[in-house]
Amino acid sequence: MERRWELDALRGVMLVLMTLTHLPTLFSSPFGQPFGFVSAAEGFVLLSAYMCGVVYTQREQRDGEEPMRSALLQRAFKIYLCQAALLVFLFSFIAGIGLLADQDAVKNLMSFYLERPVVAVVGSLLLLYNPPLLDILPMYIVFMLASPVLLVLGLRRGLRRGWTPVLALSVAGWFGAQFGLGRVLQAQLIALTGLPVPPQQGGAFDILAWQFLWVLGLWMGSSQAAKRPAVPQGLPHWAVLAAVAIGVAGTVWRHAVGQAAFPTLPGTAIPNMLFDKWRLGPLRMLDLFALLLLVLHFGPWLKQRLPRLRFLETLGSASLPVFCAHLVVALLALALWGEPDKERSIGIDLGILFGGFAVLYAVALISQQLDCRAAAVQKRFKERRAARLARLAATSGERRSPTSRAHSPPH
Repeated sequence: MERRWELDALRGVMLVLMTLTHLPTLFSSPFGQPFGFVSAAEGFVLLSAYMCGVVYTQREQRDGEEPMRSALLQRAFKIYLCQAALLVFLFSFIAGIGLLADQDAVKNLMSFYLERPVVAVVGSLLLLYNPPLLDILPMYIVFMLASPVLLVLGLRRGLRRGWTPVLALSVAGWFGAQFGLGRVLQAQLIALTGLPVPPQQGGAFDILAWQFLWVLGLWMGSSQAAKRPAVPQGLPHWAVLAAVAIGVAGTVWRHAVGQAAFPTLPGTAIPNMLFDKWRLGPLRMLDLFALLLLVLHFGPWLKQRLPRLRFLETLGSASLPVFCAHLVVALLALALWGEPDKERSIGIDLGILFGGFAVLYAVALISQQLDCRAAAVQKRFKERRAARLARLAATSGERRSPTSRAHSPPH
């Protein structure tokens, strides 16, 4: 697949916003959910699923189901290795710094590990125990493992007919998650293993709710790869106006009251559930769909007029290593400086930000260089293999040529 710079730039934007949110500085709150009651995580999951749908549908069309399935499983294993490396880093280096410095932020983040280290290690490798900040990649691993089945089902009986039951089942799962079904299933899964991992230690994200975003993005990407766009290019005028109204209202509301939609209203549990991030509440989804429609409608116009920001493209093109690096930087900052503190010098916060982004950009550049070298090695290997096969074919042709048989001695 030819790289699309605008998608890399969008992923870069999501990575920047997530880094600003996760680094423990005074900038984390204003940059959390900057466009309404929608965070960068929703955009990143949706965009990643879209890219997955495009890339692996093209792979299936070119090579068939088995190579597509194998490539997806290899990708899932690669992400699992990244998660395992992050867990080792957290349980060793970060735990050591946090305990030596008596850092409450670190001790709170990994409290279950400090209480039950053996259970925590085994549970984390089984993706059942997921500490804060390290609960995102496990969700990706599950989605990547499910993607071969989803793509095969979606493509099997014709694109539009095939995806209809998949999307319907996905919506049903999201609806069930709003009433706690996801947490019940999670608790049952942990109980089957016999590990004494509290369900609340399984991670903040409700996978049964978030799978809907993944399936939605996968469908859109697969549709695009099959030359049948899921969303028409010309959106109705009323839909664009409604999206603008919802997007503007959500952004103004969020920055007027904070990241909780109803922070001061008595008995706000139920109203705030409508905007809940972890279960993707209904009004949160409405805000997200409005922003998605605005991106789809104004995206081509903006692409033609906005300057290309190479910094964002570089980050987005190496999204997995940059994402992992941003977690490393966030954990280090948390271990060294703790939670955001108004009493802390603004210079320290700015230093954390600039230092963190310098590390991320360096990781992206190194990743690009490694990818280029790997691509060059693979290209040379294919060329040599093609040349060798051509020589074998030529040799075989000479042996079977009529001229050779005519001059061969009689038996």
